[in-house]
Amino acid sequence: MPTQNIMAVCNFNMQFIFACARWEGTTHDTRVFLSVLRNENLNFPKPPSSKKISINLWYPQMRGYLGPYKGERYHLPDFRRGSQPTGYKEVFNHVHSSLRSVIERTFGVWKKRWKNLRDMPNYPFNKQVKIVIATRLIYCSTP
Repeated sequence: MPTQNIMAVCNFNMQFIFACARWEGTTHDTRVFLSVLRNENLNFPKPPSSKKISINLWYPQMRGYLGPYKGERYHLPDFRRGSQPTGYKEVFNHVHSSLRSVIERTFGVWKKRWKNLRDMPNYPFNKQVKIVIATRLIYCSTP
């Protein structure tokens, strides 16, 4: 069954402010990220010079985008099982992981509302992409 990667940005109100679906599931996250950044027609929201956007662990470090420190504790359960974060790298990773949980919850609510996103019917890939985009648009337009 085909799967797909979706590049998405959400705000703290769990609303998608950008989403693009067009890559089959075997495409690496870095390739997805860079192709969105390089395609001006997609209007990917770029951070103002005074701000940063929190990004996935697997994305490349670039000006304006902050990923977590590698080699340090990152996931919230790691902090719950052990001691509180120590040192600036662990503190940053703890906050970054908390921010990442917002997008994870956003995807979870979206998939719960549209069960066919979890168990996509065996449609051709291009039709699956259209279903993802259509449900995302409806999700963002409903209160």
